[in-house]
Amino acid sequence: MPHQDDYANQAALVSPEWAKDHLDDPNVRFIEVDVDTAAYDQGHLPGAVGWNWTSQLADGIRRDVASREDLQALLRKSGIGPDTHVALYGDNNNWFAAWAYWQLKNAGWDKVSLVNGGRKYWLDNGLPLTTDAPTHAETDLELPPKDAGLRAFRDDILPRIGEAGFALVDVRSPAEFSGEVIAPAGMTETAQRGGHIPSAQSIPWAQAVREDGTFKSTDELRALYEPKGITPDKDVIAYCRIGERSSHSWFVLKELLGYPRVRNYDGSWTEWGSMVGMPIEKGAAQQAG
Repeated sequence: MPHQDDYANQAALVSPEWAKDHLDDPNVRFIEVDVDTAAYDQGHLPGAVGWNWTSQLADGIRRDVASREDLQALLRKSGIGPDTHVALYGDNNNWFAAWAYWQLKNAGWDKVSLVNGGRKYWLDNGLPLTTDAPTHAETDLELPPKDAGLRAFRDDILPRIGEAGFALVDVRSPAEFSGEVIAPAGMTETAQRGGHIPSAQSIPWAQAVREDGTFKSTDELRALYEPKGITPDKDVIAYCRIGERSSHSWFVLKELLGYPRVRNYDGSWTEWGSMVGMPIEKGAAQQAG
């Protein structure tokens, strides 16, 4: 993988130029995951497979991420074998591409990267697109049997609120954090109450990317997190509304900055803000002391 800045995990991120040079590489499978599930059909990277986050990366019955069995079946159907490198990209600066990345990493799949800049950079720079649907032979891939412990649950958070050595990152908008709004306009997944988890720091996910959709430098990213007490010596949990934006911030903290203990709470505000008796704070973000 090409060197990009001085990110901790160089294999986690590939440049758009690298992606262009590997469009015909049989050992690389490009996967597009968009918020707008119709975007893929309007044009995608040649050979790329489209994954639908609503039906393929989430449980169809209960509120949950895709099971290990479903993820394995999806990888097989996408023509991904044991030696295939998965390169994920998508709209909204890789929101749901990062969600897919986090799910794959938690399932023990390490041959995976994000394409820096995502769909936005690709479109803005006139890179190759097609509307042709690819055909890839199904494989018999086997995922590792155990997860990587990258997922957090509410009971990982509740007993530790305010504890030294523990940090929460709320990556939603300031209006969501303060409780002014519960969900962004047009979003159907919501909660009974607005606000944020006590002790959480407000660091909106979009502050980690540049105007062109690519990630900021490590120095810029450290300056974003460390002054608010989000430091690599702590156990860090990121959350948002349903877990996709916090996957993006998890990626920044874990893969780009190399924080050793970072998890994503995908239950996020739609769970926390709807449960009876959970502690909630309202009001604007304040600087960590």
